[in-house]
Amino acid sequence: MTAPEPAAAPDTGPVHGTWEPAPAAHWEDAFLSGNGTHGAMVFGDPNDDRVIVNHHSLVRPNGDEDSRPPALAGQLSAVQDRLLAGDVAAGEDFTDGRPLLWVRPFHPAFQVRLRRPAAKRGSYRREVDFTTGVTCARHGGWRSEVFVSRADDVVVQYVTESDLAVDVTLDHRLPGLPSDVMVGHSWVLTPEGALLTLRARYPGSDLAYTGVTLAVVTGGRTRTALPGLRVEGARSLLLLTRVRRHTGELDVLAEARELRALLAGGGGGGSGGGGMGVGVDEDAGAGCGEDADAADTCTGAGAGGAGPETAPHPSAKPATASTRTPTTASTPVTAAASTPAQNAYAHLLARHTPLHRSAYLRAGFDLAAPAAERALPGSELLRRPGSPALLERLLAAGRYHLLSASGTLPPRLTGLWTGDWDTAWSGAFTTDANLNLQTASAAAGALPEVTEAHAALVRGQLPDWRDNARAIFGARGVVAPAHTDGESGHIHHLSREYPLHVWTAGADWLLKPLVDHDETRGARDPRLADALAEVAYFYEDFLTRTDEHGRLVVVPSYSPENRPANAGWVTLNAAMDLSAARHALRTAADYHPGPDAERWRALADRLPPHRVNSEGALAEWAWPGLEDTYDHRHLSHLYGVWPLDEINPYDTPELAEAAHRALELRGAENDSAHGHLHHALVAARLRDADRVTAALGKVLAGDFFHVSLMSGHYPNRHVYNADAAHTLPAVLIEALVQSTPGRLVLFPALPAAYPTGRLHGIRTRFGAEVDLTWSPRERTAVIRPARTLRVDLRTSAGARPLSLRAGEDCVLSLGPQ
Repeated sequence: MTAPEPAAAPDTGPVHGTWEPAPAAHWEDAFLSGNGTHGAMVFGDPNDDRVIVNHHSLVRPNGDEDSRPPALAGQLSAVQDRLLAGDVAAGEDFTDGRPLLWVRPFHPAFQVRLRRPAAKRGSYRREVDFTTGVTCARHGGWRSEVFVSRADDVVVQYVTESDLAVDVTLDHRLPGLPSDVMVGHSWVLTPEGALLTLRARYPGSDLAYTGVTLAVVTGGRTRTALPGLRVEGARSLLLLTRVRRHTGELDVLAEARELRALLAGGGGGGSGGGGMGVGVDEDAGAGCGEDADAADTCTGAGAGGAGPETAPHPSAKPATASTRTPTTASTPVTAAASTPAQNAYAHLLARHTPLHRSAYLRAGFDLAAPAAERALPGSELLRRPGSPALLERLLAAGRYHLLSASGTLPPRLTGLWTGDWDTAWSGAFTTDANLNLQTASAAAGALPEVTEAHAALVRGQLPDWRDNARAIFGARGVVAPAHTDGESGHIHHLSREYPLHVWTAGADWLLKPLVDHDETRGARDPRLADALAEVAYFYEDFLTRTDEHGRLVVVPSYSPENRPANAGWVTLNAAMDLSAARHALRTAADYHPGPDAERWRALADRLPPHRVNSEGALAEWAWPGLEDTYDHRHLSHLYGVWPLDEINPYDTPELAEAAHRALELRGAENDSAHGHLHHALVAARLRDADRVTAALGKVLAGDFFHVSLMSGHYPNRHVYNADAAHTLPAVLIEALVQSTPGRLVLFPALPAAYPTGRLHGIRTRFGAEVDLTWSPRERTAVIRPARTLRVDLRTSAGARPLSLRAGEDCVLSLGPQ
């Protein structure tokens, strides 16, 4: 049912959340919460309330556990000889013949399922508050709130009703579940209520994972009811859930003690159940497929009714024009006197909220959308692709989801969430485009949490990267994989069509965000310095072949995931490889002054320049005679434009013009979201606002977004994927603010569709914070530098030096657009 459009609404700024007047019918529409380790997908159906629990570590064995990079170093010289001699098919022999093996697939843990008697139809609303990470659903007197704590690493669900009757289970039956996963359940009544556990063991492996849920029941009666428990006549139910991946057996009692200890800060346990009943249900042949879903037939279809308001939590920040949140981001008040469960919930929320809220609110966007449109549910906004309110909400949701997916690791292809065991592309980290695009707003958008998660992935895999360099190239240093499950960094995902083992640019691209972060904060991480040196060592050993002019040749070379029109996949001098090698060597030199720096800079200077083809475009392969293939989703050859600063309109205008021509000629191939937004990022660097607008328009109008505001990889919400959701904030930032350690570019590519707005809290790579406001009549920038320095300021009026003094705000009036 479509909610009626409000006749009038106060203009109080962007809404930091979203809402729907109906439960989620599919897991893709579930609202999301996460702390970067645990994730929760919340359906919010009062009759069959489900929370799918995810954990970043959950990847199931698939036979790749002992896979190593192909041992090809002994064949390298012969392949180089043949490629240099003009044998365009020589690279097809550069393999050990293994079949394509995907990395271990990411999968959900289980769903916490709460079934209750069918309720009468009535007012219904579910929403998620981006400032707290709390999802809330209510239907009549029933209310459910869920969040994932950053402070205590626990999934928290609190359900209240005057006469709560509900069956509680941990249900492993999710789509795609392999039939040979061994699943066991247990349950025991406790003084608080009950303890439920679910243990799943992978076939042929000593790996397992266990979910433990502590149920705290207030009032009523609690009893076991296979395969879980039944609560009747209660006033509230608090559920605390954790997942552990482990070998052998998990000490469930120790886990229970840890969960019980979380109650202490809130005033102790509840007043539920009595006796001690224990049950065990070992399911050797777990069923595949999902139970019948009553979400479409047994829900209240209210037209967005808000229901009774509740008292705000004491830690909640008052709503302002820049931090307006949904109407129910609060702690439920269900009785005049608070209960131990309610106190525990309030305590856990109070510990979590400052950590999440402060990160989310460091930066933000305001596109001056009409107040009436800001008040609409997300599903209605998605039908209005030209609405500034839609982009505002998607920008806020993208920032929220990116933060929520980043912690132990950065976001996967699906962020931190999936409801299906058969996740597309294994739900992996794809590092030849997707991961880098998703995290592109981290440094400028003031999300060091995302950068630290990214750094954790890199640091955890450096030993495997060393193995890759030795096995494939016989070299020192490191080579990064294009696909990883988050654990192994070994290269073993390769085939004739995707020879990802010869892609040498990955380490530079993965380290570039960490360099940006160092520049933003004004300090150099010694761990990053060590990693950069290892990349330089690799290039010292690898770059040994030269062309007829004495310039170095990158051979073998590969441009993800494309090939020349007249040659094989493995080739020479891909533009991305040239840019990455130059950047890696020079960046390592910056971090290591002295003899090493001199040697690395000299090596970088011997690399050949980029080639401009007969059509005036920057060629994807700089080797003469290799013809471009234009209709492709990747824009790897424009790596020098974005994210690097190698090619730009200020220092290299002729190359920038050639890059722009290459962008004009590039097709969209299969209309993947990451292709469109990568196009927009490059266009912003090249100051092409029309191309930014067009690329954004294709994503906004292409039906890429679920009502959860998580995205699909393709139009029509095909293949659940976080690329569009997480990358959108970076596109708007790049269209408005760009920086290097010595340059500030303001309003380079502002889309005409958004003539009025505000962007605040943006960090620059020279250590300043920038706020922008703009309208058709005036553009203003407020720069808050943390360092004293002079930068090159670039605006539509031209270039001029700008002197900044630490601690002194600099206000620039830039005139009309």
